[in-house]
Order: sequence, then structure tokens, then C-alpha cells
Amino acid sequence: MQNFIITSDEWFVEWEENRRLTRKVIEAFPEKELFSYSIGGMRTFAELVGELIQLAVEGTQQLAENKPFPLDRNKRDFGKTKAELLNSWDKATEQIAENWKKIPQEMFRQRINIYGKLDFMGWKDLLYFYENEIHHRGQGYVYLRSLGIEPPSFVDRS
Repeated sequence: MQNFIITSDEWFVEWEENRRLTRKVIEAFPEKELFSYSIGGMRTFAELVGELIQLAVEGTQQLAENKPFPLDRNKRDFGKTKAELLNSWDKATEQIAENWKKIPQEMFRQRINIYGKLDFMGWKDLLYFYENEIHHRGQGYVYLRSLGIEPPSFVDRS
């Protein structure tokens, strides 16, 4: 008998809720600052969002197909306006959902070297994507506060 704390469906619902919160952080940014503002040499929030889109879409694809491929950082142009970036975010959310349906259950317990850099069990790769999003969203909260903008409530995942 296997012990488990959460099912893959429950995990996915939680991730979707977190992605909705991250989307609200994107929406909270003024257009100009989304693409130009940073603190202490960190990347702009638009650049961070581009990374989140790429890692989540390609990472779930690699898990679904069990075919790792190298990371291409040149594939991170997801829009030049807030509307385009939000559109890319929404399309990525749909792609992630499609990829998720194709991930075999055994893949969560199988080792895969995503991008040739993340050599973990499937569940740990997913945890990395999830934690990376939380980390970068936190940077977005700091940026917003430093701009005098109240960020979205952390508990509102609607």
C-alpha cells in the first residue's frame, strides 16, 4: 500500500490557484514598470514571468513525453505589452493543463533530467517549478510595494 498526502489532481488544482495569484500580480503592475523596473540588479518582473512561462510549459511537456531537451533562454519573448504578456500567461496555463493530462502517474516517481539540469524525480521537478513561481512572485510583491502599489492579497486565489 502506498502512502500519499495529495493526489496529482489536487496538486494541479493548487498550482492553478497559485498561477491565478501570479496573474493578479502581473495585472497589478503599471505597464512601463512591468518591463523596466527592477531592484538591486534583479530582472524585471516581465523577464521573471517569461521564465515562469517557459519552465512550466516546457517542463510539463518534458514530463508528459519523458523526453528532456536543453533550455533555450532565447525563447522567452512572451510579449512587449502587459496585454500580450497576460495573453501568453493564459495560453501557457492552457498548455500546462494539456500537458498535465498526459503525464503518466509513474512519471511522478521516475527520475528525469529536465533541461539536462534538473535531475530529479518527476514530483520534485514539479515542486521546483512551483517553488520558482512562488519565489519570483515574491519578487513581484517587493517591486510593487517599492512602487507604492498594494499587491494582491496572498490568500485570494480566485
